[in-house]
Amino acid sequence: MSEPLTPAPRAAGRQPSDTRKLVAVLLGLTALVTLMLCAFALPSVNSGPHQMPVGVTGPRATAQELEHKLDGSEWDVTFYDNTDALTSAIKERDITGGIAMAAGQVDVYTATAGSPMGSSALTTLGNTLAAQQNTKATVHDLVSFPDDDPRGAGLAAAALPLIFGGMVPAALLSRIFPGHAGLRTRLAGAVLFSLLAGAAVTAFLQYGTRSLSGTYWLTALGVSLNMAALSMTFIGLEALIGIPGLGIGAVVMMFIGNPLSGLSTGPHWLPDGWSTLGQLLPPGASGSLLRANAYFDGTGAMTPALALTTWVAFGLLLNFTADRRGPRTAGQDTSPAQAQPVAS
Repeated sequence: MSEPLTPAPRAAGRQPSDTRKLVAVLLGLTALVTLMLCAFALPSVNSGPHQMPVGVTGPRATAQELEHKLDGSEWDVTFYDNTDALTSAIKERDITGGIAMAAGQVDVYTATAGSPMGSSALTTLGNTLAAQQNTKATVHDLVSFPDDDPRGAGLAAAALPLIFGGMVPAALLSRIFPGHAGLRTRLAGAVLFSLLAGAAVTAFLQYGTRSLSGTYWLTALGVSLNMAALSMTFIGLEALIGIPGLGIGAVVMMFIGNPLSGLSTGPHWLPDGWSTLGQLLPPGASGSLLRANAYFDGTGAMTPALALTTWVAFGLLLNFTADRRGPRTAGQDTSPAQAQPVAS
């Protein structure tokens, strides 16, 4: 009578390990999906005017009454002596829009290219005030999007390409020119790509879809600065800690930087702390710089340009640190002494 077959110990030992791996993968994927939902849903749910700077003008008693009425969590109201001062403040980006009150007349001044959602909310507010006086509000859009793209669809669509324009080249260059020996080649490639891609992206948006106006080369340099900030940082992260560095950078830029960038709405459409963080990260800073150069002749470009320059410096610091650490960073290079066989 033959003995019964028993399963091999190795196969039996492998089953719990596979189960644990499957559970870990499923939990990780669930956490990732939840993180993505939180990253993109929370800014949308909490969107709206948050301390949005606006101006009012008109008869002092009427305007100051409106100023006290509106000042709060939604609007940050400033009184101006006349309409010229109000419109000048809008063009200089001191405020996002304003309302001029007069007897039986309400004029709303907006800058749609600066804050599309804010301009819409301010127009709604102006219409409400006008209805209280049994009249209609007159809307003046001082800085609008180009006629060929009146809703700014091209600007909004540039969000993800601007991020991928820094992330993908860094990943490819790190793979094609790996290790310590290829570090400086990767940096040179990132700089050259940023200049070429910045010129190409700006040309497409300005001359292809006609979504941008302003000085072409100024706008192109701003886009190039964004791509350099991202690619330098990604290359530095990869040089220091390998592939996980690229993953960390991608998560931060995609799941935090992109939803908080305010590119399609304007930064004041997010809660204050979120908006501040978003403007410090490359996606938000690049969006603000693009908006300033493309529609406001560079007005308001200093702060986002400084933020992106800081990221470039941070990326260079990461790469400098990796360069000082030498071949141990990538673990792929070997010194000549290591490469030669030992004589017997």
